[in-house]
Amino acid sequence: MVEFVALDAGDEAALEAMSALATGIVREHYDPIIGREQNDYMLERFQSVRGIREQLEHGYNYRFVRLDGRDVGFLAWYRRDDHLYLSKLYLERDVRGRGLGRRMVGYVRQRAAEAGLREIQLNVNRNNSSVRIYEKMGFQVIREEKNDIGHGFYMDDFVFSLRW
Repeated sequence: MVEFVALDAGDEAALEAMSALATGIVREHYDPIIGREQNDYMLERFQSVRGIREQLEHGYNYRFVRLDGRDVGFLAWYRRDDHLYLSKLYLERDVRGRGLGRRMVGYVRQRAAEAGLREIQLNVNRNNSSVRIYEKMGFQVIREEKNDIGHGFYMDDFVFSLRW
C-alpha cells in the first residue's frame, strides 16, 4: 500500500527523518551527475533539517512516500504563479521501476487540480536519466535554464511542463 504522509514543520523527529531519507537518495543519485562537492552544498542548503524547515515556512508541501509502512521516497511542491512547481520527486533505488513515480506525479496532479491549477512544472538536470521518465509521463521541455546557486555552482536544467 502506498501512502503520502505530510511532513509537519513542528515535528523535529520527522524533519530529521526526511533529511536523512533525502540525503541518502540524493547522494546516491546525484553524486555521479554533479559531483560530491556540489551535491554536499545542495544537500546542506536544501535537504538539511534547517533547509527543509525554511522551505516549509515558505509554502512548500513535503510528503513522505510510504510503501507498506516503509518510507521509500519523498515529494515537495508549492504553488508558483499559475502552476504547481514540483521541487522534489525522489525514490530509493530498490523501489524504482514499480510505477511509484507515476503514482507520485498523479498525487501531485491531484493537489494541483484541487487548487484550480492545470499545470505542473519542474526542473530536471540535463544529465539526469530521469529525463526520459518524465517524457514518458507526458511532460514536455518548455525551456532550458542555467541557474547560479552560489559558491561557483550552477544547476543546468531542462524545465518540464505537464498540462491538462
